[in-house]
Amino acid sequence: MNTEKIHYNINFIAGLIIISLVLFFVTAGIFYTPYDPNEMNGAIKNMTPDFAHPFGTDNFGRDILSRVMSGAGTTFIVALSTVAIGAVMGTLIGAVTGYYGGFIDEILMRVNDGLTSFPSILLALVFVSIIGPGKYNVILALGIIFIPSFARVVRSEYITLKQMDFVKNAKLMGAGDFRIMFVHILPNTKLILLSSVTIGFNNAVLAEAGMSYLQLGVQPPDASLGRMLSEAQAYLFNAPWCALAPGLMIVLTVLGFSLLNER
Repeated sequence: MNTEKIHYNINFIAGLIIISLVLFFVTAGIFYTPYDPNEMNGAIKNMTPDFAHPFGTDNFGRDILSRVMSGAGTTFIVALSTVAIGAVMGTLIGAVTGYYGGFIDEILMRVNDGLTSFPSILLALVFVSIIGPGKYNVILALGIIFIPSFARVVRSEYITLKQMDFVKNAKLMGAGDFRIMFVHILPNTKLILLSSVTIGFNNAVLAEAGMSYLQLGVQPPDASLGRMLSEAQAYLFNAPWCALAPGLMIVLTVLGFSLLNER
């Protein structure tokens, strides 16, 4: 086994371990948290980590461990929903434009180029500023922003694959365009789509964290990793543990999926 292959295997295994731990933590938070994530207790505000509160408490006396478990779940749901919208719509657009080409391709790809010419987070901020802050509005805004990247990837694959012999054979056997596009060609894009989904999920986690940090995403009293970082900003010197746990969760998530996606 060559050095490059060994390096890839180590990265993949490390990424798999990290993501497994993160997903276990997030899944556990769906069914159980040590305390109510929104329960306030003025008597233990900004308390340092101890046995009862392993990650300490925040400025409202809320248990940070419970809020990270709940907030990570919220961030993951937003990210997954965002990627789902982007992947489904982007795949449909990419499949149609890549398979048919011509006028449809020109129109949709010019719109796609227009969207990708602006920073995605900037467009998301514009959308949210128009439709208002909130978890579901962020999902909608980020989902729309993610469509062009998936559409471009899928279109490129369809342009290449539609020239393959298996597609020509399917046409000779009388298969319709819809069947060729989604039964014959689409399964052959699964590897590139999987890679795009993992990259998109990473970007969605960071985007959601950024939007919530700017107080345009998840709204109080609900927790999200970005919202927790925003609330902890004023206490970085007096209670740094308030920012450490949500920040570390974001770092581990992005690192884990990045290692899984290395080739």
